Amino acid sequence: MLNKLISLTKLHELNLSWPAITPGEMATLILVVSFGILSAVELKAPKEKQSKKLLRQSYKTNFSLFIFNSLIMSLFSAASLVLVAKQHLLGKGLLSAIANPAVKAILSFLAIDLLLYIWHKTCHRFDGLWMFHKVHHNDPCLNVSTGFRIHIIELLITHLLKAALIIGMGIDALIVLVNEVVTTLFIMLHHSNISFKGEKWFGLLFIAPYLHRTHHSTERNEHDSNYGAILSIWDRLFGTLTEWEPAKIGIKGDSPLDFVNLVKFGFTLQMPSYPQSLNLDSMIAEAAYYRAEKRNFYPGQEINDWLEAKKEVLRMVYSNRKNQRRKETNKSQRSYLDWINCTLHLDFGH
Repeated sequence: MLNKLISLTKLHELNLSWPAITPGEMATLILVVSFGILSAVELKAPKEKQSKKLLRQSYKTNFSLFIFNSLIMSLFSAASLVLVAKQHLLGKGLLSAIANPAVKAILSFLAIDLLLYIWHKTCHRFDGLWMFHKVHHNDPCLNVSTGFRIHIIELLITHLLKAALIIGMGIDALIVLVNEVVTTLFIMLHHSNISFKGEKWFGLLFIAPYLHRTHHSTERNEHDSNYGAILSIWDRLFGTLTEWEPAKIGIKGDSPLDFVNLVKFGFTLQMPSYPQSLNLDSMIAEAAYYRAEKRNFYPGQEINDWLEAKKEVLRMVYSNRKNQRRKETNKSQRSYLDWINCTLHLDFGH
């Protein structure tokens, strides 16, 4: 009789037990549910009306890229950031001297987010990197799936940079996993075609959809801004924040929208576009003539004159654009710093 009761008790415990779920599976579940919610919201109440045909094409291409990238990344198991953190962290790294786990988590979060800001800005500054990054920008329908529209080469470099930071700082594997989930959630959010109450206040600290929408403008002087992944403080502090409503989303010129040709498109160099009102050839020719005049038109240096003149003109064009954008964002930046000072005064002034 006693044996029967013990057997029934064990069976009862077995029936009530919940299936074990790993942190990785929980992270995947959170991201899938969040993606579904954001997709439903933007379809029901979109900020901007979009062509159904283009939107279907966008989802199809973005999912294809996501699956393709996932398959490629799975072949490089060492590229798994959590795996890197588990295998290479043996009490080493810059954070090893810090005992407080909360401080470690905050510093890790800030370091990774700053790295993503710098890397994103770098992708816009160098044509060799923009070549791959433009794949992300050519989506004409900004939506929650656009966050996964990444060329495989850019994704591999991003993972290598993160892995180097994780090893160098000694970031814990669990912190890495949480950070990856939070970063992905924010990337899905600020690519979503939505708007919500308090979005401007939200944008004081974080990259909100209205800020990242500017980043996807077809105009280079607009999309060279708002590089943050989670926090907007980096853009505010470094003067790269822009709060404009773009007239059009995507990139200028013809570019493929299907998966296969888009991957190929990432290996083609697309030169930056300039306003048609600027006659760059005339400006370069005039600058080259001025350089030749300074050396009394001594022969044999014509090509160097032209190349140096081209560098000067392009540098001048970009410098003027940066100065214009900086002036327009100074007001926003000062307001943000005033807000911080006011907050600190309220917290510590007494």
